This record gives sequence, C-alpha cells and structure tokens, in this order.
Amino acid sequence: MSIKGHISKVNRLAAEIARPVKIMEVCGTHTMAAFRSGLRSLLPANVSLLSGPGCPVCVTPNGYLDKAIAIARRPDTIVATFGDMVRVPGSESSLEYARAQGASIRIVYSPAEALEEAVANRLRQVVFLGIGFETTIPGIAWTIKEAAQKNITNYSVLCGHKIIPPAMEALLQGKVGIDGFMCPGHVSVIIGANAYKPLCSSYHIPCVVTGFEPFDMIVGIKMLLKQINDNQSTVEIQYARSVTEQGNQSAQQLIDEVFEVCDTSWRGVGTIPDSGLRIREKFSAHDSEKKFTDLEVPETREHPGCICGEILRGMKTPCDCGLFRKACTPATPVGACMVSSEGTCAAYYKYAKMDSLPE
Repeated sequence: MSIKGHISKVNRLAAEIARPVKIMEVCGTHTMAAFRSGLRSLLPANVSLLSGPGCPVCVTPNGYLDKAIAIARRPDTIVATFGDMVRVPGSESSLEYARAQGASIRIVYSPAEALEEAVANRLRQVVFLGIGFETTIPGIAWTIKEAAQKNITNYSVLCGHKIIPPAMEALLQGKVGIDGFMCPGHVSVIIGANAYKPLCSSYHIPCVVTGFEPFDMIVGIKMLLKQINDNQSTVEIQYARSVTEQGNQSAQQLIDEVFEVCDTSWRGVGTIPDSGLRIREKFSAHDSEKKFTDLEVPETREHPGCICGEILRGMKTPCDCGLFRKACTPATPVGACMVSSEGTCAAYYKYAKMDSLPE
C-alpha cells in the first residue's frame, strides 16, 4: 500500500473513533521526523501527536549537569561527552561556559573515543558523561569492562542512564490522557518489543514499535488507531526490519553484567523507581560517583520560566512557554529541550509554521 493509501486508512479509522486521540511519540527522533516531513499536517483533526520524554539530554536533571561541571573544573580531569550536552544550561553554568573558563572538555562521537583519550592521557582522569537510553548503554558498558580488563585506572563514567519502559509507566499514572504509544525503534532494537507487554496488560494501552521514516510513522499510527478502534492493547512491531520480540540478548547481557537497576531522577517527572542504571560494585573503580566524592556542587535549581518538564510529560507544548522564541532560542537556550537535536522545543522552533506560534 502507498503512503497515500495508509493516510486514507488513518482518516477512515479516525472518523470511526470520532473522539480526540492522543498518541505519544516517546522518541525525540520521531518528534523531529514528524515535523521535518510535515506528517503532523496530514493527520486528521482528532488525532494529535504528543512529544514524550524520549530525548536523553532533555530528561537529564540539572543535578547531574552541575556535578559534571564541577568535575570538569578540576585541573586533573578531562570530561568527554557527546556534543549535545555541552550547551545545556545547568543550575548556574554549562559545560560550554566551563570550557571557556579553561576546563578540559572533549567532544567525542563514541564512548570508545573517551577510552582512547584515557589511554593517551594517563596522568589525568578522563570522565565520560554516560547519558542515554538503552541504545547507547551497551557501548558504554563495553568501555567500562574494557578499562577493567586492561587496568585503565584513569577512566570512569558519570552514570546518568535512563530506562524507557518505567518512564512510560510513570506517564500513564499521570494526568495526560495517552491513547497509544509510538515506541522508539532504536531502543527497541536492544530491549525487544516484549519489554512493553507489561504496559499493555496493566494499563490497556496499545503500543507499536515504529521506525523513523515518514512511511514507518504513518503505518505505525494506522496500526495504533486500529487497535484503539478494536479496543485492543497489544505490542505490535512496525519496525520489523530491525526489531524483534526478544531484542539483542548479547547487548542485554553486557548491560546486566556492568550495570544494575536503580531509582533515578528525570527532569520534569521526578524520581521514577527502577528507571535508571548504576555501575555495579565489581566495576566501582570506573564509577565517577565513587571516584569524586569531594565536589563543590551548587544547589540545584531550575529556571523559573522554563516549562521543559511539562513539555516532556506531554502536558504542554513549546507554544505554551512565555520564553519560547523570545529569551529561549537555539542561540540562547534556557532549557534542555531547546538545545538537543531531539528536543521538542528545537523541533518546534525549526519546523513549526511561524504563523501558528505565539509572538
């Protein structure tokens, strides 16, 4: 069936449902793809896409950033990080500002590069900022295991990893009426589609694991609307070319070997039980939390006008924020959602029609 045929089917299903339907695109890559392709404008009036907490940079709380900045300011450290973390505002500063003041901060494209940095700088502590969901966690786990095996004692990870399914459950317990989840394709490559089955059974919520092309997304939406129309709540895989029910079991085993599940804080959501990972005691020599215990970290605070947290919960959009396109722009970001390439505010700023946004 052509994309036009799938859109026609979406319209027919939406007409049969005949009530407002809210589908949450959990992943920030879906948010960007929906805007970039114009997909939102093709949907029926009663079907809306909500952006969720699927941007790892966006959900990282200021407390983590403040600690990373404090580590970066030490003269004996090099902080290695993915580039989209550098400009995120913390409570009082950012990594970008710390670097301008002389801190050693290196942008890397993989955790393996951070490990190489440690090998090349044996007299300094190299700290990798472990931010991300299940997609990037296996690669970071590998570096920790490799450092332990090769006795690379100056390499450690400041662990800020998040697990997606518990966050989805936390949203279902909130006030946002979600009718279905468009589950993230790349996360699901690792964890498998079966990871969402408890959500379906406990909350009667349809889930479809979806790819990132416009065709993938419109088919995923059609599958969700069919489930809603049929009063079904199962996990379906649209992204079958990459995702299986079981996921990548080798990656799962590596994650489990290096990390253990813990409670962790999400920006805008708060602490969610069993939604994060911490480094196991076996690898504690490579845990930055245990390596740097004498840091002077400022009191954590949020910008009073930023509604990033409510946007991440799907309760508001960037258009509801008084700072959007005014004080908060990509050049002068106030919140994390404007910085990240997967951030909802960045997507709205770049792709939403200007005449539909507040002045």
